[in-house]
Amino acid sequence: MSAPACPVSIRYVSAAAREIYARDGGLRCATPGAAGMDLRACCAEETISIPAGGRALIPAGVAVQPGMPGIAGFVYSRSGLGAKRGLTVAQGVGLIDPDYTGEIMVMLLNTADQCREIRRGERMAQLVFQPFFRADCTEVPALNSTERGSGGFGHTGRQ
Repeated sequence: MSAPACPVSIRYVSAAAREIYARDGGLRCATPGAAGMDLRACCAEETISIPAGGRALIPAGVAVQPGMPGIAGFVYSRSGLGAKRGLTVAQGVGLIDPDYTGEIMVMLLNTADQCREIRRGERMAQLVFQPFFRADCTEVPALNSTERGSGGFGHTGRQ
C-alpha cells in the first residue's frame, strides 16, 4: 500500500550537491515503502569531526518547497547512525517550514563518548513531509476539566 504523494520542488544549492545526490538518483525515498528521504552531508570538507558531546551544523545541499498547503518538512535522525555511532539530530526533530526556501542545515549531536566523523556525501538524516495544523488560539478564563487535570509534568499523575 503506497502513501499519498505530495508534490515537492527541490533545488540543489550547488553543482557539487547535485552530483552527491545524483549517485543515488536524486533526493528521493530509497524504497517504495520508505517514509523518509536521506539527506546527505554536502560539506566543503572531506570529513567533519564532531567531538564527544559536541555538535556540528552540516549543510544538506538542498532546498525544498512542498506543493500542498498544510505540509512541512521534518528532519529526523537516521536510526542506524544514532544506534551504531551515536549521531542524532541535535534538537530531536528539525522543522522545515513550508515558506522557508533556503538550504536545509542539519545540526548533528554526538552522543558517543568519542569523536565521530561525517564524510562528504554520507547519509546523515531523513527528511519526511507531514501535515501540520496551525493553532487558532482563544484566551479563556479556565480550561475544561479532565480526569488528569494538571496531574504533573512528565507523568500521568498516577502512582
